Amino acid sequence: MLASIILILLIGFFVGQIARRLKAPALVGMVLVGILLGPQVAKVISSDVLNTADSFRTIAVMVILMKAGLGLDREKLAQQGTVALRLGFLPAACEAIAIAVISVWLLKFDFWTGLLLGCIIGAESPAVIVPGMLRLKSLGWGVQKGIPDAILTGSALSDVLLLLVFSLLLAFLSQEATTGITVLGIITLSPLQLLPFQVIIQIVLGVLLGWVTAQILVLLLAKQNWTQTTVQDSLVAASFALLLVVVAENVPVFSGYLAVMATGFFLIELDAPLARRLRNGFDNLWTIAEIILFVLLGASIQLNVLGDTLLIGLLILVIGTLIGRSLGWYLATLGSNWTWKERLFLLPGNSAKATVQAAIGAIPLAQGISGGDTILAIAALSILLTAPLGAWAIPTFAPKLLQKGEVDPTKVAINRSIILLAAVDTSSLSTQVLTKAAELARRSDGKVLVLHVIRVNDPQKVQLLQEQTKRILADIRHQFIATFGSVPEEIVLTAQKHEVTEIVIGKRGHRPFDEVLVGSVSQSVLEMSQFPVLVVEDDL
Repeated sequence: MLASIILILLIGFFVGQIARRLKAPALVGMVLVGILLGPQVAKVISSDVLNTADSFRTIAVMVILMKAGLGLDREKLAQQGTVALRLGFLPAACEAIAIAVISVWLLKFDFWTGLLLGCIIGAESPAVIVPGMLRLKSLGWGVQKGIPDAILTGSALSDVLLLLVFSLLLAFLSQEATTGITVLGIITLSPLQLLPFQVIIQIVLGVLLGWVTAQILVLLLAKQNWTQTTVQDSLVAASFALLLVVVAENVPVFSGYLAVMATGFFLIELDAPLARRLRNGFDNLWTIAEIILFVLLGASIQLNVLGDTLLIGLLILVIGTLIGRSLGWYLATLGSNWTWKERLFLLPGNSAKATVQAAIGAIPLAQGISGGDTILAIAALSILLTAPLGAWAIPTFAPKLLQKGEVDPTKVAINRSIILLAAVDTSSLSTQVLTKAAELARRSDGKVLVLHVIRVNDPQKVQLLQEQTKRILADIRHQFIATFGSVPEEIVLTAQKHEVTEIVIGKRGHRPFDEVLVGSVSQSVLEMSQFPVLVVEDDL
Protein backbone atom coordinates (compact mmCIF):
# COMPACT_ATOMS: atom_id res chain seq x y z
CA MET A 1 0.00 0.00 0.00
CA LEU A 2 2.81 2.40 0.91
CA ALA A 3 4.65 1.65 -2.33
CA SER A 4 1.48 2.34 -4.32
CA ILE A 5 0.97 5.72 -2.62
CA ILE A 6 4.59 6.67 -3.37
CA LEU A 7 4.11 5.76 -7.03
CA ILE A 8 0.84 7.70 -7.19
CA LEU A 9 2.40 10.84 -5.73
CA LEU A 10 5.69 10.81 -7.64
CA ILE A 11 4.56 9.60 -11.06
CA GLY A 12 1.29 11.52 -10.84
CA PHE A 13 3.11 14.75 -10.02
CA PHE A 14 5.77 14.53 -12.73
CA VAL A 15 3.44 13.33 -15.48
CA GLY A 16 1.07 16.12 -14.49
CA GLN A 17 3.90 18.62 -14.86
CA ILE A 18 4.80 17.13 -18.26
CA ALA A 19 1.19 17.65 -19.34
CA ARG A 20 1.34 21.25 -18.07
CA ARG A 21 4.53 21.92 -20.05
CA LEU A 22 2.77 20.55 -23.12
CA LYS A 23 0.07 23.21 -22.54
CA ALA A 24 -2.46 20.62 -21.34
CA PRO A 25 -4.12 20.54 -17.90
CA ALA A 26 -2.08 18.68 -15.27
CA LEU A 27 -5.07 16.49 -14.44
CA VAL A 28 -4.85 14.94 -17.93
CA GLY A 29 -1.48 13.49 -17.03
CA MET A 30 -2.68 12.41 -13.59
CA VAL A 31 -5.75 10.60 -14.97
CA LEU A 32 -3.53 8.92 -17.58
CA VAL A 33 -1.20 7.71 -14.83
CA GLY A 34 -4.19 6.24 -12.99
CA ILE A 35 -5.34 4.39 -16.10
CA LEU A 36 -1.86 3.00 -16.77
CA LEU A 37 -1.08 2.02 -13.18
CA GLY A 38 -4.60 0.82 -12.37
CA PRO A 39 -6.30 -2.55 -12.72
CA GLN A 40 -7.10 -2.02 -16.40
CA VAL A 41 -3.47 -1.97 -17.59
CA ALA A 42 -0.37 -2.49 -15.41
CA LYS A 43 -2.17 -3.45 -12.18
CA VAL A 44 0.52 -1.73 -10.12
CA ILE A 45 -1.73 0.03 -7.61
CA SER A 46 -2.43 -2.34 -4.73
CA SER A 47 -5.92 -3.59 -4.01
CA ASP A 48 -5.72 -2.02 -0.54
CA VAL A 49 -5.37 1.44 -2.08
CA LEU A 50 -8.16 0.77 -4.59
CA ASN A 51 -10.44 -0.47 -1.82
CA THR A 52 -9.87 2.75 0.11
CA ALA A 53 -10.14 4.96 -2.98
CA ASP A 54 -13.55 6.29 -1.89
CA SER A 55 -12.06 7.52 1.40
CA PHE A 56 -9.15 9.21 -0.36
CA ARG A 57 -11.58 10.75 -2.85
CA THR A 58 -13.79 12.04 -0.03
CA ILE A 59 -10.83 13.77 1.62
CA ALA A 60 -9.75 15.36 -1.66
CA VAL A 61 -13.24 16.63 -2.47
CA MET A 62 -13.52 18.02 1.07
CA VAL A 63 -10.32 20.01 0.52
CA ILE A 64 -11.45 21.48 -2.77
CA LEU A 65 -14.91 22.41 -1.44
CA MET A 66 -13.35 24.12 1.57
CA LYS A 67 -11.20 26.07 -0.89
CA ALA A 68 -14.38 26.96 -2.77
CA GLY A 69 -16.12 28.22 0.36
CA LEU A 70 -13.09 30.26 1.40
CA GLY A 71 -13.15 31.89 -2.04
CA LEU A 72 -16.82 32.91 -2.19
CA ASP A 73 -17.82 36.56 -2.14
CA ARG A 74 -21.11 37.37 -0.39
CA GLU A 75 -21.49 40.73 -2.11
CA LYS A 76 -21.08 39.22 -5.58
CA LEU A 77 -23.58 36.45 -4.80
CA ALA A 78 -26.09 39.00 -3.54
CA GLN A 79 -25.51 41.02 -6.71
CA GLN A 80 -26.49 37.99 -8.82
CA GLY A 81 -29.85 37.63 -7.08
CA THR A 82 -31.36 34.23 -7.91
CA VAL A 83 -28.96 33.38 -10.74
CA ALA A 84 -26.72 31.24 -8.50
CA LEU A 85 -29.74 29.35 -7.13
CA ARG A 86 -31.15 28.78 -10.62
CA LEU A 87 -27.73 27.57 -11.80
CA GLY A 88 -27.89 25.05 -8.97
CA PHE A 89 -31.09 23.43 -10.23
CA LEU A 90 -32.07 24.21 -13.81
CA PRO A 91 -28.99 23.13 -15.89
CA ALA A 92 -28.58 19.84 -14.02
CA ALA A 93 -32.30 19.06 -14.06
CA CYS A 94 -32.67 19.88 -17.77
CA GLU A 95 -29.62 17.78 -18.66
CA ALA A 96 -30.86 14.83 -16.61
CA ILE A 97 -34.30 14.94 -18.24
CA ALA A 98 -32.82 15.31 -21.76
CA ILE A 99 -30.57 12.28 -21.17
CA ALA A 100 -33.53 10.30 -19.81
CA VAL A 101 -35.60 11.03 -22.93
CA ILE A 102 -32.80 10.24 -25.40
CA SER A 103 -31.88 7.06 -23.48
CA VAL A 104 -35.38 5.68 -24.02
CA TRP A 105 -34.81 5.99 -27.76
CA LEU A 106 -31.11 5.11 -28.11
CA LEU A 107 -30.58 2.63 -25.27
CA LYS A 108 -34.12 1.22 -24.97
CA PHE A 109 -34.16 2.12 -21.29
CA ASP A 110 -37.40 2.83 -19.46
CA PHE A 111 -37.73 6.49 -18.44
CA TRP A 112 -36.73 5.96 -14.79
CA THR A 113 -33.54 4.10 -15.67
CA GLY A 114 -32.75 6.84 -18.17
CA LEU A 115 -33.30 9.43 -15.47
CA LEU A 116 -30.94 7.48 -13.20
CA LEU A 117 -28.29 7.79 -15.93
CA GLY A 118 -29.16 11.49 -16.28
CA CYS A 119 -28.58 12.09 -12.58
CA ILE A 120 -25.13 10.48 -12.79
CA ILE A 121 -24.07 12.36 -15.92
CA GLY A 122 -25.68 15.67 -14.95
CA ALA A 123 -23.66 16.07 -11.75
CA GLU A 124 -20.85 18.63 -12.03
CA SER A 125 -17.30 17.98 -10.90
CA PRO A 126 -16.06 20.15 -8.01
CA ALA A 127 -12.54 18.79 -8.60
CA VAL A 128 -12.43 20.48 -12.02
CA ILE A 129 -14.78 23.44 -11.64
CA VAL A 130 -13.63 24.73 -8.23
CA PRO A 131 -9.90 25.12 -9.05
CA GLY A 132 -10.82 26.60 -12.42
CA MET A 133 -13.17 29.20 -10.94
CA LEU A 134 -10.77 30.11 -8.13
CA ARG A 135 -8.00 30.65 -10.66
CA LEU A 136 -10.28 32.94 -12.68
CA LYS A 137 -11.03 34.91 -9.51
CA SER A 138 -7.32 35.27 -8.76
CA LEU A 139 -6.82 36.66 -12.28
CA GLY A 140 -9.92 38.89 -12.21
CA TRP A 141 -11.94 37.24 -15.01
CA GLY A 142 -15.69 37.67 -14.49
CA VAL A 143 -15.33 38.97 -10.93
CA GLN A 144 -17.14 42.24 -11.57
CA LYS A 145 -20.45 40.40 -11.98
CA GLY A 146 -19.54 37.54 -9.65
CA ILE A 147 -19.71 34.91 -12.41
CA PRO A 148 -17.17 32.51 -10.83
CA ASP A 149 -19.01 32.77 -7.48
CA ALA A 150 -22.36 32.00 -9.13
CA ILE A 151 -20.90 28.96 -10.89
CA LEU A 152 -19.24 27.69 -7.69
CA THR A 153 -22.44 27.96 -5.67
CA GLY A 154 -24.64 26.54 -8.41
CA SER A 155 -22.31 23.57 -8.88
CA ALA A 156 -22.53 22.62 -5.19
CA LEU A 157 -26.34 22.94 -5.13
CA SER A 158 -26.80 20.90 -8.31
CA ASP A 159 -24.88 17.98 -6.85
CA VAL A 160 -27.13 18.04 -3.77
CA LEU A 161 -30.22 17.82 -5.98
CA LEU A 162 -28.96 15.10 -8.30
CA LEU A 163 -27.54 12.88 -5.56
CA LEU A 164 -30.88 12.98 -3.75
CA VAL A 165 -32.81 12.08 -6.90
CA PHE A 166 -30.23 9.38 -7.68
CA SER A 167 -30.71 7.71 -4.28
CA LEU A 168 -34.50 7.86 -4.67
CA LEU A 169 -34.43 6.32 -8.16
CA LEU A 170 -31.94 3.66 -7.07
CA ALA A 171 -34.25 2.53 -4.28
CA PHE A 172 -37.25 2.59 -6.65
CA LEU A 173 -35.54 0.59 -9.41
CA SER A 174 -34.10 -1.97 -7.01
CA GLN A 175 -37.59 -2.35 -5.50
CA GLU A 176 -36.52 -1.01 -2.13
CA ALA A 177 -38.64 2.11 -2.23
CA THR A 178 -40.85 2.80 0.73
CA THR A 179 -44.59 3.21 0.28
CA GLY A 180 -44.41 6.72 1.66
CA ILE A 181 -44.63 8.69 4.86
CA THR A 182 -47.85 9.68 6.61
CA VAL A 183 -47.87 13.27 7.80
CA LEU A 184 -50.05 14.19 10.81
CA GLY A 185 -51.83 10.86 10.40
CA ILE A 186 -53.78 12.23 7.46
CA ILE A 187 -51.68 12.75 4.31
CA THR A 188 -49.40 10.07 2.88
CA LEU A 189 -46.56 11.43 0.73
CA SER A 190 -44.71 9.28 -1.78
CA PRO A 191 -40.90 9.43 -2.02
CA LEU A 192 -41.28 11.58 -5.13
CA GLN A 193 -43.54 14.02 -3.32
CA LEU A 194 -41.10 14.12 -0.41
CA LEU A 195 -38.18 15.02 -2.69
CA PRO A 196 -38.63 18.84 -2.62
CA PHE A 197 -38.79 18.76 1.18
CA GLN A 198 -35.66 16.58 1.35
CA VAL A 199 -33.76 18.98 -0.91
CA ILE A 200 -34.76 21.98 1.19
CA ILE A 201 -33.93 20.22 4.47
CA GLN A 202 -30.54 19.06 3.18
CA ILE A 203 -29.63 22.56 2.01
CA VAL A 204 -30.89 24.38 5.12
CA LEU A 205 -29.27 21.96 7.58
CA GLY A 206 -26.05 21.94 5.53
CA VAL A 207 -25.81 25.74 5.64
CA LEU A 208 -26.74 25.83 9.34
CA LEU A 209 -24.12 23.24 10.30
CA GLY A 210 -21.55 25.11 8.21
CA TRP A 211 -22.30 28.25 10.22
CA VAL A 212 -21.99 26.36 13.52
CA THR A 213 -18.69 24.79 12.44
CA ALA A 214 -17.32 28.16 11.38
CA GLN A 215 -18.24 29.60 14.78
CA ILE A 216 -16.44 26.73 16.54
CA LEU A 217 -13.32 27.18 14.41
CA VAL A 218 -13.20 30.92 15.07
CA LEU A 219 -13.56 30.26 18.81
CA LEU A 220 -10.79 27.64 18.88
CA LEU A 221 -8.33 29.05 16.38
CA ALA A 222 -8.77 32.83 16.67
CA LYS A 223 -10.25 33.72 20.06
CA GLN A 224 -8.73 31.04 22.29
CA ASN A 225 -5.54 30.60 20.21
CA TRP A 226 -5.24 26.82 20.47
CA THR A 227 -2.99 26.84 17.40
CA GLN A 228 0.24 28.67 16.63
CA THR A 229 0.86 28.02 12.92
CA THR A 230 -1.03 27.93 9.64
CA VAL A 231 -0.39 24.18 9.41
CA GLN A 232 -2.12 23.64 12.75
CA ASP A 233 -5.02 25.89 11.70
CA SER A 234 -5.47 23.89 8.50
CA LEU A 235 -5.21 20.54 10.31
CA VAL A 236 -7.99 21.42 12.76
CA ALA A 237 -10.23 23.00 10.09
CA ALA A 238 -9.77 20.03 7.73
CA SER A 239 -10.63 17.59 10.52
CA PHE A 240 -13.86 19.43 11.34
CA ALA A 241 -14.76 19.64 7.64
CA LEU A 242 -14.11 15.94 7.13
CA LEU A 243 -16.21 15.17 10.21
CA LEU A 244 -19.14 16.96 8.55
CA VAL A 245 -18.82 14.77 5.47
CA VAL A 246 -18.54 11.54 7.47
CA VAL A 247 -21.51 12.39 9.68
CA ALA A 248 -23.57 13.28 6.58
CA GLU A 249 -22.81 9.88 5.06
CA ASN A 250 -24.05 8.08 8.17
CA VAL A 251 -26.90 10.48 9.00
CA PRO A 252 -28.05 11.66 5.54
CA VAL A 253 -30.31 14.47 6.66
CA PHE A 254 -27.99 17.23 5.47
CA SER A 255 -25.50 17.75 2.65
CA GLY A 256 -22.00 17.25 4.02
CA TYR A 257 -20.30 18.80 1.01
CA LEU A 258 -22.56 21.86 1.14
CA ALA A 259 -21.84 22.16 4.88
CA VAL A 260 -18.10 22.18 4.17
CA MET A 261 -18.48 24.88 1.54
CA ALA A 262 -20.70 26.91 3.88
CA THR A 263 -18.07 26.61 6.62
CA GLY A 264 -15.48 28.30 4.42
CA PHE A 265 -17.97 30.97 3.36
CA PHE A 266 -18.92 31.88 6.95
CA LEU A 267 -15.28 31.90 8.06
CA ILE A 268 -14.70 34.86 5.71
CA GLU A 269 -17.58 36.73 7.30
CA LEU A 270 -16.67 35.88 10.90
CA ASP A 271 -12.88 36.23 10.85
CA ALA A 272 -11.20 37.35 7.62
CA PRO A 273 -7.59 36.96 8.94
CA LEU A 274 -8.28 33.34 9.92
CA ALA A 275 -9.89 32.72 6.53
CA ARG A 276 -6.79 34.08 4.80
CA ARG A 277 -4.51 31.73 6.77
CA LEU A 278 -6.75 28.75 6.04
CA ARG A 279 -6.90 29.71 2.36
CA ASN A 280 -3.12 29.36 2.16
CA GLY A 281 -3.16 26.13 4.16
CA PHE A 282 -5.80 24.47 2.00
CA ASP A 283 -3.95 25.56 -1.13
CA ASN A 284 -1.03 23.47 0.13
CA LEU A 285 -3.28 20.53 1.03
CA TRP A 286 -4.77 20.60 -2.48
CA THR A 287 -1.31 20.08 -3.98
CA ILE A 288 -1.32 16.55 -2.54
CA ALA A 289 -5.05 15.90 -2.68
CA GLU A 290 -5.23 16.80 -6.39
CA ILE A 291 -2.70 14.12 -7.35
CA ILE A 292 -4.37 11.40 -5.32
CA LEU A 293 -7.85 12.36 -6.52
CA PHE A 294 -7.15 12.32 -10.25
CA VAL A 295 -4.79 9.32 -10.27
CA LEU A 296 -7.37 7.24 -8.40
CA LEU A 297 -10.03 8.68 -10.69
CA GLY A 298 -8.12 7.30 -13.67
CA ALA A 299 -7.69 3.96 -11.92
CA SER A 300 -11.46 3.70 -11.41
CA ILE A 301 -12.32 4.14 -15.11
CA GLN A 302 -13.54 0.88 -16.64
CA LEU A 303 -11.95 0.87 -20.10
CA ASN A 304 -13.19 -2.61 -20.92
CA VAL A 305 -16.84 -1.51 -20.92
CA LEU A 306 -16.41 1.47 -23.23
CA GLY A 307 -16.22 -0.23 -26.61
CA ASP A 308 -19.83 -1.20 -27.22
CA THR A 309 -21.33 2.11 -26.14
CA LEU A 310 -18.71 4.60 -27.39
CA LEU A 311 -20.64 6.25 -30.23
CA ILE A 312 -24.02 6.12 -28.50
CA GLY A 313 -22.44 7.44 -25.33
CA LEU A 314 -20.87 10.36 -27.16
CA LEU A 315 -24.22 11.21 -28.76
CA ILE A 316 -25.97 11.11 -25.37
CA LEU A 317 -23.34 13.38 -23.80
CA VAL A 318 -23.57 15.88 -26.67
CA ILE A 319 -27.38 15.99 -26.61
CA GLY A 320 -27.44 16.26 -22.83
CA THR A 321 -25.06 19.23 -22.88
CA LEU A 322 -26.06 21.12 -26.03
CA ILE A 323 -29.82 20.70 -25.62
CA GLY A 324 -30.62 19.93 -22.00
CA ARG A 325 -27.95 21.83 -20.12
CA SER A 326 -27.95 24.75 -22.58
CA LEU A 327 -31.70 25.19 -22.00
CA GLY A 328 -31.03 25.20 -18.26
CA TRP A 329 -28.28 27.81 -18.64
CA TYR A 330 -30.60 30.03 -20.65
CA LEU A 331 -33.39 29.80 -18.09
CA ALA A 332 -30.98 30.29 -15.18
CA THR A 333 -29.54 33.53 -16.57
CA LEU A 334 -32.82 34.87 -17.99
CA GLY A 335 -33.35 38.43 -16.78
CA SER A 336 -29.79 38.76 -15.46
CA ASN A 337 -27.16 41.31 -16.49
CA TRP A 338 -25.01 38.64 -18.15
CA THR A 339 -24.03 39.30 -21.78
CA TRP A 340 -24.35 36.61 -24.42
CA LYS A 341 -20.60 35.98 -24.19
CA GLU A 342 -20.82 35.47 -20.45
CA ARG A 343 -23.71 33.05 -20.90
CA LEU A 344 -21.71 31.22 -23.56
CA PHE A 345 -18.87 30.79 -21.04
CA LEU A 346 -21.09 28.38 -19.10
CA LEU A 347 -20.47 25.77 -21.81
CA PRO A 348 -16.74 25.37 -21.00
CA GLY A 349 -17.04 26.58 -17.40
CA ASN A 350 -19.90 24.47 -16.05
CA SER A 351 -19.86 21.13 -17.88
CA ALA A 352 -16.99 19.05 -16.46
CA LYS A 353 -17.74 15.60 -15.00
CA ALA A 354 -15.35 13.59 -12.83
CA THR A 355 -15.65 12.97 -9.09
CA VAL A 356 -19.37 12.27 -8.74
CA GLN A 357 -19.38 9.99 -11.78
CA ALA A 358 -16.41 8.04 -10.40
CA ALA A 359 -18.11 7.74 -7.00
CA ILE A 360 -21.57 6.54 -8.08
CA GLY A 361 -21.19 5.36 -11.70
CA ALA A 362 -20.73 1.71 -10.73
CA ILE A 363 -23.51 1.58 -8.09
CA PRO A 364 -26.40 0.69 -10.50
CA LEU A 365 -24.38 -2.28 -11.81
CA ALA A 366 -23.55 -3.41 -8.28
CA GLN A 367 -27.24 -3.14 -7.34
CA GLY A 368 -28.27 -5.30 -10.29
CA ILE A 369 -30.10 -2.52 -12.14
CA SER A 370 -30.88 -3.47 -15.74
CA GLY A 371 -28.47 -1.59 -18.03
CA GLY A 372 -26.01 -0.99 -15.18
CA ASP A 373 -23.03 -1.92 -17.35
CA THR A 374 -24.07 0.63 -19.97
CA ILE A 375 -24.56 3.30 -17.30
CA LEU A 376 -21.05 2.60 -15.98
CA ALA A 377 -19.56 2.82 -19.48
CA ILE A 378 -21.17 6.19 -20.22
CA ALA A 379 -20.13 7.52 -16.80
CA ALA A 380 -16.53 6.52 -17.57
CA LEU A 381 -16.77 8.12 -20.99
CA SER A 382 -18.06 11.37 -19.48
CA ILE A 383 -15.00 11.52 -17.22
CA LEU A 384 -12.52 10.83 -20.01
CA LEU A 385 -14.13 13.39 -22.31
CA THR A 386 -15.28 16.29 -20.14
CA ALA A 387 -12.77 16.42 -17.26
CA PRO A 388 -9.68 17.23 -19.33
CA LEU A 389 -11.73 19.26 -21.81
CA GLY A 390 -13.23 21.36 -19.02
CA ALA A 391 -9.89 21.90 -17.29
CA TRP A 392 -8.44 23.15 -20.60
CA ALA A 393 -11.46 25.17 -21.72
CA ILE A 394 -12.00 27.22 -18.53
CA PRO A 395 -8.69 29.17 -18.68
CA THR A 396 -8.70 29.17 -22.49
CA PHE A 397 -12.11 30.76 -23.08
CA ALA A 398 -12.35 32.99 -20.00
CA PRO A 399 -10.20 35.78 -21.56
CA LYS A 400 -12.30 35.60 -24.72
CA LEU A 401 -15.75 35.59 -23.12
CA LEU A 402 -15.43 37.32 -19.73
CA GLN A 403 -14.50 40.84 -18.69
CA LYS A 404 -11.50 41.37 -16.45
CA GLY A 405 -12.09 43.19 -13.18
CA GLU A 406 -10.20 44.10 -10.05
CA VAL A 407 -9.08 41.16 -7.92
CA ASP A 408 -10.17 41.16 -4.28
CA PRO A 409 -7.24 39.67 -2.31
CA THR A 410 -9.46 39.26 0.78
CA LYS A 411 -11.56 36.62 -0.99
CA VAL A 412 -9.04 34.55 -2.94
CA ALA A 413 -5.43 33.51 -2.65
CA ILE A 414 -3.26 35.16 -5.30
CA ASN A 415 -0.40 32.86 -6.17
CA ARG A 416 2.49 34.98 -7.32
CA SER A 417 6.19 34.23 -7.10
CA ILE A 418 8.08 36.94 -5.23
CA ILE A 419 11.07 38.33 -7.17
CA LEU A 420 13.20 41.03 -5.56
CA LEU A 421 15.67 43.12 -7.53
CA ALA A 422 18.71 44.15 -5.46
CA ALA A 423 20.64 46.90 -7.26
CA VAL A 424 24.23 46.99 -5.96
CA ASP A 425 27.56 48.62 -6.71
CA THR A 426 31.04 47.69 -5.48
CA SER A 427 30.89 49.91 -2.38
CA SER A 428 30.32 48.79 1.21
CA LEU A 429 26.65 49.73 0.85
CA SER A 430 26.13 46.58 -1.23
CA THR A 431 26.35 44.47 1.93
CA GLN A 432 23.38 46.25 3.49
CA VAL A 433 21.32 46.08 0.29
CA LEU A 434 21.98 42.34 -0.09
CA THR A 435 21.24 41.71 3.59
CA LYS A 436 17.88 43.53 3.36
CA ALA A 437 16.98 41.67 0.15
CA ALA A 438 17.86 38.35 1.82
CA GLU A 439 15.68 39.21 4.82
CA LEU A 440 12.69 40.00 2.63
CA ALA A 441 13.22 36.89 0.49
CA ARG A 442 13.32 34.61 3.53
CA ARG A 443 10.00 36.00 4.76
CA SER A 444 8.26 35.40 1.44
CA ASP A 445 10.22 32.43 0.05
CA GLY A 446 11.17 34.70 -2.82
CA LYS A 447 13.95 34.91 -5.38
CA VAL A 448 16.54 37.69 -5.60
CA LEU A 449 17.94 39.17 -8.81
CA VAL A 450 21.21 40.92 -8.00
CA LEU A 451 21.93 43.62 -10.60
CA HIS A 452 25.28 45.35 -10.96
CA VAL A 453 25.57 48.02 -13.65
CA ILE A 454 29.24 48.31 -14.56
CA ARG A 455 30.52 51.88 -14.87
CA VAL A 456 34.24 51.17 -14.49
CA ASN A 457 35.27 47.82 -15.93
CA ASP A 458 37.09 46.12 -13.04
CA PRO A 459 36.69 42.32 -13.27
CA GLN A 460 38.28 41.77 -9.87
CA LYS A 461 35.71 43.96 -8.05
CA VAL A 462 32.86 42.31 -9.94
CA GLN A 463 34.17 38.89 -8.90
CA LEU A 464 34.36 40.00 -5.26
CA LEU A 465 30.77 41.28 -5.50
CA GLN A 466 29.67 37.90 -6.89
CA GLU A 467 31.36 36.09 -4.01
CA GLN A 468 29.73 38.44 -1.51
CA THR A 469 26.34 37.79 -3.13
CA LYS A 470 26.86 34.04 -2.95
CA ARG A 471 27.77 34.26 0.75
CA ILE A 472 24.91 36.52 1.89
CA LEU A 473 22.28 34.81 -0.28
CA ALA A 474 23.55 31.27 0.33
CA ASP A 475 20.07 29.96 1.29
CA ILE A 476 18.14 32.12 -1.20
CA ARG A 477 17.41 31.39 -4.84
CA HIS A 478 19.27 34.12 -6.64
CA GLN A 479 20.79 35.20 -9.94
CA PHE A 480 23.64 37.63 -10.49
CA ILE A 481 23.34 39.96 -13.50
CA ALA A 482 26.11 42.31 -14.64
CA THR A 483 25.41 44.77 -17.44
CA PHE A 484 26.54 48.09 -18.93
CA GLY A 485 24.61 51.32 -19.46
CA SER A 486 22.83 54.05 -17.56
CA VAL A 487 22.34 52.83 -14.00
CA PRO A 488 18.73 54.02 -13.42
CA GLU A 489 17.57 52.91 -16.85
CA GLU A 490 19.15 49.45 -16.53
CA ILE A 491 17.56 48.98 -13.10
CA VAL A 492 14.10 49.87 -14.37
CA LEU A 493 14.44 47.86 -17.60
CA THR A 494 15.62 44.77 -15.70
CA ALA A 495 12.74 45.13 -13.26
CA GLN A 496 10.27 45.30 -16.16
CA LYS A 497 11.83 42.36 -17.99
CA HIS A 498 11.65 40.04 -14.98
CA GLU A 499 8.37 41.49 -13.58
CA VAL A 500 9.87 41.92 -10.13
CA THR A 501 7.84 42.47 -6.98
CA GLU A 502 10.07 45.12 -5.48
CA ILE A 503 13.36 46.95 -6.06
CA VAL A 504 15.88 47.24 -3.21
CA ILE A 505 18.44 50.02 -3.65
CA GLY A 506 20.80 51.92 -1.35
CA LYS A 507 21.51 55.58 -0.57
CA ARG A 508 24.51 57.10 1.17
CA GLY A 509 24.86 59.63 3.97
CA HIS A 510 22.71 60.93 6.80
CA ARG A 511 21.64 64.23 5.22
CA PRO A 512 17.90 64.89 4.77
CA PHE A 513 16.32 62.42 2.40
CA ASP A 514 15.31 64.97 -0.22
CA GLU A 515 18.78 66.53 -0.36
CA VAL A 516 20.56 63.22 -0.82
CA LEU A 517 18.27 61.84 -3.51
CA VAL A 518 17.97 64.92 -5.71
CA GLY A 519 19.84 64.02 -8.88
CA SER A 520 20.90 60.66 -7.47
CA VAL A 521 20.40 57.17 -8.87
CA SER A 522 17.83 56.45 -6.17
CA GLN A 523 15.78 59.50 -7.07
CA SER A 524 15.83 58.60 -10.77
CA VAL A 525 14.70 55.04 -10.05
CA LEU A 526 11.90 56.30 -7.81
CA GLU A 527 10.65 58.59 -10.57
CA MET A 528 10.92 56.03 -13.40
CA SER A 529 9.89 52.77 -11.74
CA GLN A 530 6.37 51.34 -11.83
CA PHE A 531 7.41 48.90 -9.09
CA PRO A 532 7.72 49.58 -5.34
CA VAL A 533 11.22 50.77 -4.36
CA LEU A 534 12.77 50.12 -0.95
CA VAL A 535 15.67 52.48 -0.18
CA VAL A 536 18.30 51.21 2.27
CA GLU A 537 20.26 53.98 4.01
CA ASP A 538 23.98 53.60 4.68
CA ASP A 539 24.36 53.20 8.45
CA LEU A 540 28.12 53.69 8.46
